[in-house]
This record gives sequence, C-alpha cells and structure tokens, in this order.
Amino acid sequence: MEKERDKWQQCIGVNVEPRYLAEQSNPEDGEYVFAYTVEVSNRGSEPIQLLSRHWIITDGNNAVREVRGDGVVGEQPHIPPGKIFRYSSGAILGTRTGTMEGSYTMRSESGAVFDTFIHPFGLVHPGALN
Repeated sequence: MEKERDKWQQCIGVNVEPRYLAEQSNPEDGEYVFAYTVEVSNRGSEPIQLLSRHWIITDGNNAVREVRGDGVVGEQPHIPPGKIFRYSSGAILGTRTGTMEGSYTMRSESGAVFDTFIHPFGLVHPGALN
C-alpha cells in the first residue's frame, strides 16, 4: 500500500510562487497580504482529481493557522496526464514574514487516494530581510 502511495506522489508536481501585495496590505494595522500561484502537474499516466487541501500557515511570531477544505478556489479539478492545473489564492499575515506548507488529497482515475505534499515556502515582505 505504501509503495502505491509513493508511486502516485512521484507522479504529481507542485510548484508555488508567492508574492507580496503592497497595494492590498495595511502595515499600520498589522495586515500583510500575500498572493501565491500554484501549478499542479500530472506526470503520471492516468487522470487525477484534486479533492481537498490542507495548509499550515505560520507567521513570523510562530503563530500557526491551519486551513482545510474541499478542492482549491471552489474547484475539485481533474488533471489529465501531462497537463498542469494553475490557480492563484492568498493569505493575510499579521507579520512581515511567514511560511506556508501543506498537502493536497488526490484521487486517481483508478481510485487510488493519496496525499501530495507541498514543501514549505516563504511569505516575505520585500524589506523584511534588510
């Protein structure tokens, strides 16, 4: 069973590109808005569906918030072999820096259900590390 999950995990690629949204942020009130664009690629040989998400968001004070829900941006997309599903979303932090990581629960066309892990990535205000 574990080998089957590992096989499926290797078939999915996740790339995240975060960015700070200065025009939507309000630093005086401790609101730092970040957007991120995610690309989920299916490198396998059969279609897969993204069923749910689990995000762990940690701000610069090590306060942790977890977000769980069905799909992403209101969809549970089907991703054919060799294709990429792309979406954008966002997070608001009370600090100038933070991290996100998590997982997607996926299902293959043949019925295998597995988690794909999203490696930690930084949410960083452009001047935070100077």
